[in-house]
Parts: sequence; structure tokens; C-alpha cells
Amino acid sequence: MKKKLVGVILSLTMVASMLAGCGGAAADTAADTAATDTAATEEAAPAEAADAAEATAEAAGDADLADKKVGVCIYQFSDNFMTLFRTELENYLVAQGFSKDNITIADGANDQATQTNQIQNFIADGVDVLIINPVNSSSANTITDMVVDAGIPLVYINREPDADEEQRWADNNWNVCYVGCDARQSGTMQGQIIADLGIDKIDFNGNGKVDYIMIEGDPENVDAQYRTEFSVKALEDAGLEVNCLDDQVGMWDQAKGNELVANSLASYGDDIEVVFCNNDAMALGALQAIQSAGRTVGTDIYLVGVDALTEALEDVIAGTMTGTVFNDHFSQSHSAADAAIAYVKGGTNEHYIGCDYVKVTASNVQEILDMVK
Repeated sequence: MKKKLVGVILSLTMVASMLAGCGGAAADTAADTAATDTAATEEAAPAEAADAAEATAEAAGDADLADKKVGVCIYQFSDNFMTLFRTELENYLVAQGFSKDNITIADGANDQATQTNQIQNFIADGVDVLIINPVNSSSANTITDMVVDAGIPLVYINREPDADEEQRWADNNWNVCYVGCDARQSGTMQGQIIADLGIDKIDFNGNGKVDYIMIEGDPENVDAQYRTEFSVKALEDAGLEVNCLDDQVGMWDQAKGNELVANSLASYGDDIEVVFCNNDAMALGALQAIQSAGRTVGTDIYLVGVDALTEALEDVIAGTMTGTVFNDHFSQSHSAADAAIAYVKGGTNEHYIGCDYVKVTASNVQEILDMVK
């Protein structure tokens, strides 16, 4: 139910809806048929009963999945977003019929060697499917070969392997897929949040430019690369001149974000007009540094992140963050589980299963907060 609720609210929030029109036409046709053909009306009841029975069976879960084993590798349990993701993933898998005892989730501790050992252990244990959030996306080639050679289907999540790796899956018709959002979209939305303010509000130092600092996640991670690149590109596409004062690597960590932004503020002072953070954890650390430096978000500096963590959303409501981008862990985790189920049942998936981010500002933040709480 939560997944369906998320979809409804997101479609309202994102303006562009593709669902209007068809439903109305179908309803009109059904009404016309019912008015002119009594038999068709009588046939509708059994159909509705069948639909209801199917929904009830779906809600009860699939008993055939109860003895299937799922191995899940998370790059690092301490990551705020991945905590939300893995919790929702496990709950959804159980709701679909898997036994909680047969779902094992391993913490890679942000070390690829550790995660590789965990994957090998899962293979030795004979899991029926693997769901992997790789420590290093560049290791996907090696991971894929190990898992495919073992005859186990594989679902990558959150950290997308490169295009060449995904092409291998298609070329070899392997049961391997990626589920996640396009990080270019999240970066673009960050930039748009700032660009929409207008240069008159952004340009506190009066030099006609957007003077910013960038706090990146893991530079090897494609999400960090795209968020960094496309947030700035969105400003340029809006016709704004940009000036990068500092670009540092925070490795997705709140304490590191605090440290780096504090250093940048000490070095560049009031010249910093915008702080871009590749995720909300680093943005929350950045906010601490901004406040300690006597600066005020929305008054003499702007701050944006990605993920829509509850604390970040509350800061947007309070005006202490300019905005964030909702990284929909509900639809991503559910889609990953659905892909795993398809493989376990002998089916196939598209090799890329995408979803959309949502731009979050003061205008829609309460809706998103109500959704994630």
C-alpha cells in the first residue's frame, strides 16, 4: 500500500502526469456498455471478484518464496539513505512471502575486499538471488562474473555500473539488472533549485556570478560524479555565470561535510553564496558549519542536498536548508525486490529499471515529509 501511496503523491508533486485521459475514456465506455447491455453488467461482478481475490493473494504474499534465500550486500550500514533503503527492502521482501530468516543483509563497511568476501560466502551458501549495492561501482565487472558463473541472478541497486558493464549483460543475455534513479536528474534538480531563486537573490557579493563550493561523495561513484557535474550545468543552462571556489570530497559523511565546509568558510568567507552537497548527510554537516560561522541559510548563503532525509526535510521547512531532492527509497527498494522475485520465479527483467527523483523546496516539502515519516 505504501508503494502505491508514494506513486500517487509523487505524480501529483512532479506536475507531469501521464495517467490522465485513458481512465476517463474507459469509464465512459463501461458506462455506455452497462446502459445498453445487461449481460455485460452481469459479467462484471465475477471479474471484480477475481480482481479482489488476486489482490488478497498478493497482499498475503507468495508462499512459493518462503524457502528461497536472498543475499543482500550494502556498501555501508552507517549511510543514512541506505539504512532507509535496506529496511524498506527487507520489509517488502517479507511482505511478498520471503521468510525473514532467509534474508541475509551484509555490511560491506565501505571496503570492497570485505564485500567481495561476503559475495563469495553468499555464493557458497547457495542463495537464490543476490541484491548488491557495490562499494565500488568499478568492481561490477568482477562481481558480475563471479555471480553469473555461479548461476545466481543479480540485481544491482543504488550505485550504477558503467554503460559498458550494463551492455555486457544485454549482449550475453544474463540475468543481471540495475535498479535506481539517474543521478544526472538529481544534480540537475539541485541546480534548478538555486537557479530558480534568480541571480539578484543569489549574488550577495555583487560580482554577477554564482560563487559556490561543492562537497562531493565518493569520487569513484557515478552518482557523485553526475550530481557534481549536472548541478553546475543546470546553473549554466539557466544563463548564470558560475565560479567554483572549492571542491572537496566528503565521502557521503556528515562529520566530513561539517569539517570541509568549515574550512571553506574560513578560507573564502562571505564570498561563498551556495553550498552544493551530493547528499543530505553532508548537507546536515555543512549546516552545522554554516551556523557556527555566523551565516544564515536563505539570508546570506544557500544550501542544497540530495536524499530527502527526515532531518533535512525539517530543515527545509524551517528555512535552514534551501532544498533537497527526494531519492525515492520506497519505489527503488520495491522495484529491486520485484526484480529479484521475477528472477527467482524463472522470469527475466529489463537490464535497467529506472525511477525518478523529486525536487523538494518549501512549496512541497510537507508532502514529502508526511510520506517518509
